[in-house]
Amino acid sequence: MAGRRRAWRSAVAGLCLLFVPLAGCGGRPTADTARTEVQQVLDRRAVALLGHDETAYGRTGTRAPYENVRSVPLASWSYRLTGLHRDGSAATADAELSYRVGGYDRAPVTAARTLGLSRTADGHWYVASDRPAKKADELLWDQGEVAAVKGEHSLILGVGQTGHTLRGYAALADRAVPAVSQAWGTDWARRVVVLVPDSLEDMAGLLGSPASSYRGIAAVTTGEAGGSGRAPADRIVVNPEAYALLGATGRQVVLTHEATHVATRADTTAATPLWLSEGYADWIGYLGTGRTAVQAAPELARAVQEGKLPRQLPPDRDFGFSGEATRLAQAYESGWLACRMIADHWGEVRLGEFYRAVGKHGKRAGAVEEALRKVLGTTPEEFTERWRDYLRAQLD
Repeated sequence: MAGRRRAWRSAVAGLCLLFVPLAGCGGRPTADTARTEVQQVLDRRAVALLGHDETAYGRTGTRAPYENVRSVPLASWSYRLTGLHRDGSAATADAELSYRVGGYDRAPVTAARTLGLSRTADGHWYVASDRPAKKADELLWDQGEVAAVKGEHSLILGVGQTGHTLRGYAALADRAVPAVSQAWGTDWARRVVVLVPDSLEDMAGLLGSPASSYRGIAAVTTGEAGGSGRAPADRIVVNPEAYALLGATGRQVVLTHEATHVATRADTTAATPLWLSEGYADWIGYLGTGRTAVQAAPELARAVQEGKLPRQLPPDRDFGFSGEATRLAQAYESGWLACRMIADHWGEVRLGEFYRAVGKHGKRAGAVEEALRKVLGTTPEEFTERWRDYLRAQLD
C-alpha cells in the first residue's frame, strides 16, 4: 500500500513538471507574459524613434513624444520596465527612460516615466500615454515640440521660441565657452546644452520646483556635482521672462556664468562653499565687460556706503532663490568680489588653483582653511579682513 502511494505521488510530480509551462501545479494561474510583451513594445518604440520611422512608431501607440523630440540629435533612447499594474485590458507601467544627446552627454540621462497602456481586441499592447512619473521632473519635449539650433560650441533646444531667438542664444553660448576655457582651462567638454522653455512656469517644471523659486533668476545649471567628472549631462535652463529683461552685456554674463558651472563641475564638491562657486562663475562672467565693482555689485555697494559692511563671507543659506532678493544679490556680489580680490592680489592662475584645492578636500570642514594656507599663504581671519578692506576700497 505504501509503495502504491509513493508511485502515485511520483506520477503526480511528473505531471506537474510536464504542465508547469502551461498552467502550473496545484491550481496556480498561468504565468503572466504581459511584462515581456510590454517591454517588447517599448523596445520597438525606441528603435522606431531613433530610426525616425514615424509609421513604425505610430503602430506602438500615441505619437507623443515622437513629434516633439524628433529634432533633438539623440544618440540613444530606451525604456526599462520597472513595474506593471494591470486592470483588465488596461495597464499602467512604471519605466525608466534612458537617453543620450549625441556629442554632448557623457553617458545616458535617466528619467522616471509613467506609461498608460491599452490592449487591443486581438491581444496586442499599445502605449496610450507617456508622462513624467509622480514627483519626477518634466522633460523639455513634455512641454511641446522642440526646435534645435546647433552652434560651434553649443546645442540650443527650445519650445515656443523662434529660430531667430534660439540662434541668439547660440551666439552667446559660443562666445561663453571659449571665454571660460581661457580662464579655467580646457580640461572639460567645452560645449554646452541650453534649454529654453516657453515660460517661467515651464522652467520650473523642468527643475521640479515652484515657479516662485526662480522668479527674477535668468538661468540655472543642472548637473551632478561631486568631483567624479562623470556627470552624464549638464543643462543650462533659461528663464525666458527674466532673460528678456537683460541687456546685451547682462545676457552674455549670464550665459558665461552658467557655462563656468559646466566647466567646473568636476572640481565642485560638497567642500565648495557657494560664495566660491557662484563668485568664481561671476568672476569669469564679468571678465572683459568693463563693469566696475559699483556697477556690477549695486546692492553691496549701497550697503557699504550706508556703513553696513559685511562682517564675513555669505553662508550657503543666503544663496537660496526663495529668500529675500537683496540678501541674494549681496551674496552673489560678495562672492564675486572675493574671487576678484584673489585674482587681483594673488593672480588669476592662483585663483583657479584655490578653487580646485577647495573642491579636492572633499569635505566642507577645513577645506577653505587648508586651501587658504597652502595656496594663498593666509588664514581665514586675514583673508576676511583683506576682503572687507577690498570692499571699502572698491565700493565706498
